[in-house]
Amino acid sequence: MTTSDKILDLIERFRTEGKSFCIATILRTADSTSARPGAKAVIAMDGDLYGYVGGGCVTGAVRRGALEALKDNVPKMIRIKPKDDVVSLVDTDGVQLHKSSCPSGGTIEVFLEPMQSPRTLLICGASPIAQAVLPLAKGLGHRVIVAALSEDHEKMPGAALYLDNFEPETLNLTSNDSAIVMTQGKQDRNALRAVLSSNAGYKGMVCSRRKLKSLKETLVSETKEIETNFAQLHAPAGLHIGAIGPEEIAMAVMCEILAHHRQFVVQGKEISV
Repeated sequence: MTTSDKILDLIERFRTEGKSFCIATILRTADSTSARPGAKAVIAMDGDLYGYVGGGCVTGAVRRGALEALKDNVPKMIRIKPKDDVVSLVDTDGVQLHKSSCPSGGTIEVFLEPMQSPRTLLICGASPIAQAVLPLAKGLGHRVIVAALSEDHEKMPGAALYLDNFEPETLNLTSNDSAIVMTQGKQDRNALRAVLSSNAGYKGMVCSRRKLKSLKETLVSETKEIETNFAQLHAPAGLHIGAIGPEEIAMAVMCEILAHHRQFVVQGKEISV
């Protein structure tokens, strides 16, 4: 297997696993360099570099630039030049400069392309609305996890992962992710407890206000500390667009999730993360 094949396989694996990474591609070289235009490397979030873009004096600069690109989520180009030729940190054409102490004295231009991991959406339940949300979420680039009774998994084809329980410790969600309860009578309480206890940035539930009131009273009676978590819950979930039927409600829910993560102002109220 060639280095290029290994790089492509690694990119596919990182994307499947939902990991963020940066692709470094050499665009141009001048004078003596060990790597040539077209050479690629993948830099993981922990700084590990896979592939070959040059010796140690080059890989250090590529690694630093890649981590900056991942942090800012903005593609960038860097130019690595002999240290004696570097007067400022930005070249005359605006490209960021990095000093090289390599005795070869070559110059390398590298394009850095950050590839952020997709947001995860946890869907609790397999109701008709949940079934309508799943393809919408995938179409918007979400990695979808379904938590539902095992016999209902076949109703939710195409998810990245299936769970048959609602244990918070198994969810591993972050503030970049979302979780929505759409159980509609099947383990509502367990699903809501798990979502409220998770670290998801968006937490929602499709339900009536009457059902929410009943569930809140039950959960708070079991665990008083969970009461404060209800302030983070979007319920009934979804923007008010006059939605009718599962497909339109699913659209309203995904619009609200998108607005939340974009920190968009909806109906005069800022959605914050």
